[in-house]
Amino acid sequence: MTMTMVHQVLAPSSVDVPVDDPAIGRTRHHVRELLCGWGVAESAIDDAVLVLSELLTNACHYGRPLVGTSQGPDHVRVSWRIDRYGRLTIAVTDGGGDGRPRAAEPSSTAHSGRGLHIVDALSESWGVDDAPDGQVTVWASMDLGVHGAGFAANT
Repeated sequence: MTMTMVHQVLAPSSVDVPVDDPAIGRTRHHVRELLCGWGVAESAIDDAVLVLSELLTNACHYGRPLVGTSQGPDHVRVSWRIDRYGRLTIAVTDGGGDGRPRAAEPSSTAHSGRGLHIVDALSESWGVDDAPDGQVTVWASMDLGVHGAGFAANT
């Protein structure tokens, strides 16, 4: 495996995303551009963007929007950080839904229901955190294969 050294400090970031399909695409593009700029390998970027897409789509389709975001109503929050070991953690927070997010068992002919299975396959770990105010955060961590002193600020 090729290791890329990243020297700049990669501060954790977050963005409030409207609950609509065009915003999902714009957010994927934004994160792809950031990871490219940080020198992450294209294959790792593809995996990270697919994980982001699955988490964000699930939040937009099954969760409730957050209340009081910086962007107004009908938004969810996407955040990401890279630690000093080159692990990317992507988290999507919504206002909660009718049930706890879990990997479904779709039939072989179902057109949906595989998102968290994809997240599970591409990430080292993933999980769900519940906040007392009803917000739900689904997160996934993955190794990007980048290491360097610049990550120390994010641990």
